[in-house]
Amino acid sequence: MTLDALVSDGQAWFAAALPDHGIYALMAFAFIAGLARGFSGFGAALIFVPLGGAIVGPKLVSPILLVIDGIATLGMIPPAWRDANRSEVFVMAAGAALGVPAGTALLALLDPTLLRWSITIIAISLLALLVSGWRYHGAPSAPLSSGVGLIAGLFSGAAQLGGPPVVAYWLGGKTDFARVRANVVLYFSISSVFSAISYYIGGLFVPAVFALTVVVLPSYALGLYGGSKLFGLAEERTFRIACYVLIAAAAIIGMPLLDGVLR
Repeated sequence: MTLDALVSDGQAWFAAALPDHGIYALMAFAFIAGLARGFSGFGAALIFVPLGGAIVGPKLVSPILLVIDGIATLGMIPPAWRDANRSEVFVMAAGAALGVPAGTALLALLDPTLLRWSITIIAISLLALLVSGWRYHGAPSAPLSSGVGLIAGLFSGAAQLGGPPVVAYWLGGKTDFARVRANVVLYFSISSVFSAISYYIGGLFVPAVFALTVVVLPSYALGLYGGSKLFGLAEERTFRIACYVLIAAAAIIGMPLLDGVLR
């Protein structure tokens, strides 16, 4: 086969793997999600999964986010490794090692519409947890940390929504926001490995995942860079409120009942 034929076949495969609508919206959602992730260390899934799932479905959007986030956040891992409380992170990651495969099984087996409604309900519930200001104020312990990791891993495997339980747990103590952010970044770098293995075994890495990764990765990376810069400049409270509003809008607009809004 000639080089021209290979290129032509590659272009045909790439075009066939892309959805016939919503590409530009998906890129915009990826940018906003990256902005939230870069600033706070979490929040990308709460924005991208409900909205992106309305365009490409939950069984595509979760692996896409896993891949683009894994690639785009590589540069955040070294400083997170330096600044995080590694012992706490490793204990929580041990719980996630059990939770992620269970969540992945739900993602692979549940009906897509049922899964999207479940994601919407979980996203709104987790947002309510964050907005309420509730935090765990007890002393961190290994059994509790691993239990939080188990729950977060379940949510991560099913929809990459493991951030809020982890953040609510770590923000409750005396740890400052910078340390919490480092903990979250390091934790997700580890749990993402578990998710990647589980998604591969579950057959979720289909060609469309990688075609869409090529399309949305630049937007996500740009948002991530902007969010990281804002972390040192913007007032924390202001950005938190903005993220909460975006997450709420994403959860509502991403409901299957409102699919026409994104088409």
